[in-house]
Amino acid sequence: MCIRWLLGSSQLQRAWRAASLKHLPYGHQGTRRWRHSGGSTYRAVIFDMGGVLIPSPGKMAAEWEVRNHIPSGTVLKALSSGGENGPWMKFMRAEITIEDFLQEFRKLCSEISKTDMSVDFFSFLLTNEQVVKQFPVMTEAITQIRAKGLQTALLSNNFFLPNGKSFLPLDRKQFDVVVESCLEGICKPDPRIYKLCLERLGRKPSECILLEDLGPNLKAAASLGIHTIKVNDPETAVKELKTLLGFTLRTVVPNTRPVRKTMEIPKDSLEKYLRDLLGIQTTGPLELLQFDHGQSNPTYYIKLANQQMVLRKKPPGTLLPSAHAVEREFRIMKALKNAGVPVPKVLDLCEDSRLRGQDHWDYITRQVQTWIKQYRAMETSTIPAMERLIEWLPLHLPSQQRTTVVHGDFRLDNLLFHPETNEVLAVLDWELSTLGDPLADVAYSCLAHYLPSSFPIQPGLGDCDLTKLGIPTAEEYFRMYCLHMGIPPTENWNFYMAFSFFRIAAILQGVYKRSLTGQASSATAEQSGKLTEFMSNLAWDFAVKEGFRVFKEMPPTKPLTRSHHTWARPQFLPRTLGRRSYVTSTDSSPAHASKGALVFSPEGLSPPVREVYQRLKQFIERHVYPAEPELQSHQASAERWTPSPLVEDLKIFNCSAPDTGNMEVLVRYGTEEQKARWLTPLLEGKARSCFAMTEPQVASSDATNIESSIREEDGFYVINGHKWWISGILDPRCQLCVFMGKTDPHAPRHQQQSVLLVPMDTPGIKIIRPLTVYGLEDAPGGHGEVLFEKVRVPKENMVLGPGRGFEIAQGRLGPGRIHHCMRLIGCSERALALMKARAKSRVAFGKPLVEQGTILADIAQSRVEIEQARLLVLKAAHVMDVAGNKAAALDIAMIKMVAPSMASRVIDRAIQAFGAAGLSNDFPLAQFFAGARALRFADGPDEVHRAAVAKMELKHGL
Repeated sequence: MCIRWLLGSSQLQRAWRAASLKHLPYGHQGTRRWRHSGGSTYRAVIFDMGGVLIPSPGKMAAEWEVRNHIPSGTVLKALSSGGENGPWMKFMRAEITIEDFLQEFRKLCSEISKTDMSVDFFSFLLTNEQVVKQFPVMTEAITQIRAKGLQTALLSNNFFLPNGKSFLPLDRKQFDVVVESCLEGICKPDPRIYKLCLERLGRKPSECILLEDLGPNLKAAASLGIHTIKVNDPETAVKELKTLLGFTLRTVVPNTRPVRKTMEIPKDSLEKYLRDLLGIQTTGPLELLQFDHGQSNPTYYIKLANQQMVLRKKPPGTLLPSAHAVEREFRIMKALKNAGVPVPKVLDLCEDSRLRGQDHWDYITRQVQTWIKQYRAMETSTIPAMERLIEWLPLHLPSQQRTTVVHGDFRLDNLLFHPETNEVLAVLDWELSTLGDPLADVAYSCLAHYLPSSFPIQPGLGDCDLTKLGIPTAEEYFRMYCLHMGIPPTENWNFYMAFSFFRIAAILQGVYKRSLTGQASSATAEQSGKLTEFMSNLAWDFAVKEGFRVFKEMPPTKPLTRSHHTWARPQFLPRTLGRRSYVTSTDSSPAHASKGALVFSPEGLSPPVREVYQRLKQFIERHVYPAEPELQSHQASAERWTPSPLVEDLKIFNCSAPDTGNMEVLVRYGTEEQKARWLTPLLEGKARSCFAMTEPQVASSDATNIESSIREEDGFYVINGHKWWISGILDPRCQLCVFMGKTDPHAPRHQQQSVLLVPMDTPGIKIIRPLTVYGLEDAPGGHGEVLFEKVRVPKENMVLGPGRGFEIAQGRLGPGRIHHCMRLIGCSERALALMKARAKSRVAFGKPLVEQGTILADIAQSRVEIEQARLLVLKAAHVMDVAGNKAAALDIAMIKMVAPSMASRVIDRAIQAFGAAGLSNDFPLAQFFAGARALRFADGPDEVHRAAVAKMELKHGL
């Protein structure tokens, strides 16, 4: 790893501050006791729950009263009725059950409001963990408090849920001590419960601070000598707590974040190393943060005593030879500093092995060889343009003109400018430097001229008016360079541009491959997968310009067939680097099925997959079908909004909507950080999610109609909107809302929307009610109507970038639609199986139903329709696999037209065979039918898909 000063000369110091690091904080020194101006030393912070960490019951009650037209103050009067001996306080002390409390509570509310009042939904609001969510500002404060070595405790008047557990919608790991009234049999403001908390903390009252929202409870704590903070607003309370403790409770260094888990460094070893290196004797903790930007080597901010430094290291895991060469970067910068080139001062290099030198002759040949090898080593799928470039580049190598020091990554964002003058103070990032052709650097620095301004990694100039901006074109820039160097312009300029884009494509492919294993240093690494193909297409454009005449004389290539082509392979390239053939067509011969063949029956599967299929089938028959009565009973019970333990015990598939679609979004478009936080728990089945797009006030079948606003404010995005039919949002396990809203109403129609990842514990998310489908609630996930009011989300939660929402929604809907169709075929098969069993067991009009002609006709028609839909869905899935979602657009639209209607007809015939029993909850048919009918709207109504199919059909011509 390479360590250098963050602040060197006075000019460099001003530049760094102007660039990003303004108002840098000074870490606190000394022991982990925190002293305020009065002289007391604090060692623990105690938190109340309702009104401090989560919304207070009183505030929720007031909002519920307004929405349900209940007289204001009714709920609070009922809760406070009877004082210490009232039903609420008895409930807090676990002296009565929740059923007894709700009965008494309803009676009191009805008497106070003078109306027969139901309290069921208020009970749901009070206990639903997705409605009652921890304030993020408090979560962050607790994290900072514990990081400084102080203890934290939760002291709450609490109650038991019907399942026998206390209501605690918080992570217990945040606290060293948790004291709950229902477990102890005593409530605040009884002094005994405060003393119990102090005893378990092992602290004196004067060493503790209590955050509480109720006056009597604050008064009782203060009488014992505990310092108190009255919480009216969490933000204000955190500021007061910060003043008392004397250290910040918020993240402080701009453009940094806590070190990602996959990029962690042993802090103790690093601190000892730095103290020995710098001769630091003073005490004080080491501060270590990771910079957000950068695609290759992870970069860290370090502060130790009064020294600020930057550390660069190789990413973890197995790396390619010669890649991530921080050793070279250190040596080059050290040598250049002595030669007067503006670079940062490097302090030290820590390495395990020595870096070998290499021959610098024939630079371009060696570079082409190196980057082809790098790309092949990191390849995850076949990219046609890269294949053509791998063939073309070695055949069109220019003769090298000069040999100089080549930077290897020379571009504007690797230059540090003076904050006031047009002066370069430092050239950074020398890890790819070597001796070679300087024109490679010149071409590489022109990449931005051909990239759009919306390019996510490096915003370009391709769609800008360069004349108006006073920026020379790439050609003018190149001629200026040649004139300054006194050399004639080369005829191979397009080759250098083609190679530069090929190289950046190979780099991006490496970043993407590392992101799949969690080794990439950048939080945006996942995006690089799509950008590789984009860059390679630009490279090929230059290759065509440079070598079209020569290329035209080469044998024609057909990259999308089985044809194998030969080519003039240079001797320096190993055979494994040559052109590959790849397939999208299929061979239907059963004797020799190709890898891309469409398998349409279990018998055609490979033996290992066929074994999995049989195991899956047995699992369904032995465990899932027999559990249906118990699951149906749970859905009709009072505990239906709590996930069934039976489902948790049987879950092995983890393929439910909307989680599958949201996983697709994170896999395709999420950053490394977003995937680490959300994708992993979703894949592991530890969390659930929802997708918020549909709105009651507009026709949401047209996604461009979405009106919910996303507004940028103080480094956050602020959401305001009204959504409904948000499936899964009522599930207590739902931790993530994928939200679609409008960031720019004045942008082109399909670039107005954006997608944000919204943690469900964010303040401002208010669930109005659960919606029903034909009277079915679909508990515990349900379908919610939700208000988003001033919901503040960090900017890093934006997916892909502003204005990309429509693109993301379309990318999500392809896999989502085929998943729905697969589920519908499963429901249809189940309905037909139930219908056949029913027909065999029932007798009507003197003979079994199975002998009735109409029943036989229905069974036959259902089998035919299921098989027709199954084959169309299978074909769509096959096209998606071998050619991608875009190529499968027509097939996806067709199956979304066909499958819901088919399932509705098949299930309807089964219901008819069951008679009135088919309408009941004794069998799953009614629920199947409601789901199939709803899916004629979900993910686009039938009319939209019919129109899409017709338009694509007409494009094909006659």
